Amino acid sequence: MLELRLVQGSLLKKVMESIKDLVNDANFDCSATGFSLQAMDSSHVALVALLLRSEGFEHYRCDRNISMGMNLNNMSKMLKCAGNDDIITIKADDGSDTVTFMFESPTQDKISDFEMKLMDIDSEHLGIPEAEYHAIVRMPSAEFARICKDLSSIGDTVVISVTKEGVKFSTRGDIGTANIVCRQNTTVDKPEEATIIEMNEPVSLTFALRYMNSFTKATPLSNMVTISLSSELPVVVEYKIAEMGYIRFYLAPKIEEDEEETKS
Repeated sequence: MLELRLVQGSLLKKVMESIKDLVNDANFDCSATGFSLQAMDSSHVALVALLLRSEGFEHYRCDRNISMGMNLNNMSKMLKCAGNDDIITIKADDGSDTVTFMFESPTQDKISDFEMKLMDIDSEHLGIPEAEYHAIVRMPSAEFARICKDLSSIGDTVVISVTKEGVKFSTRGDIGTANIVCRQNTTVDKPEEATIIEMNEPVSLTFALRYMNSFTKATPLSNMVTISLSSELPVVVEYKIAEMGYIRFYLAPKIEEDEEETKS
């Protein structure tokens, strides 16, 4: 038996909005410690990892580990029927092939329930190794979203370079080039407006903006975004979810083959 009651139902709605365009079908894994998801996008370029810890739910019952395969687009359609202030409860019986979403208005005068069929999804769990990153950038999530959106009107890729001076986002396209530099500023009065850079060594990596713009759909979840970079590893773009978890997007860097060809 599984029963999860989330008072801040809007959190779940925002989580679904941020991943439904990237991943079509995925398994939600429930255990005693929390509700999690790990899935790759259809082209196997990006990976999303979600964790909602059990402590963040008002009521959390999970008698045994259970994996529920869901079509995220369908799940999103059901969650759209919940009001932003609604309390959301997710229920599933052992051995059942359906999951029930229950939405209660804050005043308890309206209760809706939606039942959705589960799917059998083959998915291999990828072990994501804990890594020491060369550079970690923490910055306002809205600022990062704006930079990715602005640069995508010029080019298809973004080069993220971290040096002592700050973090530089640059692109080039048919119409020209663009560079945006964010300097470290920790002295601001509002911590959510700070840009903090921890750098062990300089890095410069290229990524597809199409994916970066997809990741920034998680902006409503958190004021801050953390970008972890290492030359040999995928970038990690992380948004914290209230006090209860995180959503992390992993994207492999693009190898600059074209540049090598033009030089030769």
